[in-house]
Amino acid sequence: QVQLVESGGGLVQPGGSPRLSCAASRNIFSTFAVGWYRQAPGKQRELVATIAIGGSTNYADSVKGRFTISRDAAKNTVYLQMNSLKPDDTAVYYCNAKRGLLGYWGQGTQVTVSS
Repeated sequence: QVQLVESGGGLVQPGGSPRLSCAASRNIFSTFAVGWYRQAPGKQRELVATIAIGGSTNYADSVKGRFTISRDAAKNTVYLQMNSLKPDDTAVYYCNAKRGLLGYWGQGTQVTVSS
């Protein structure tokens, strides 16, 4: 079992640069790919960014060049640095850990981009 706890969301002005954190209950990065997903009101959950066990990263086209995913194995934490935020980035952001058909989700953290 893996518990994931997100933090760092809130109300952000357009153009802001918050960083989301996802703390895992144990060291998972050597056995799980991890990622961030988001779900806006009335929309399906979508992939934002992932980082594979080997460290390669993948981003949604809508966030490429603005968001950066990273991980710190010593802290069992994965981060999402978000820059140049837009109102369209408003969503609940979820952390995910995946290994084959096995997956775990955090409870989500709300990010609202508004002036």
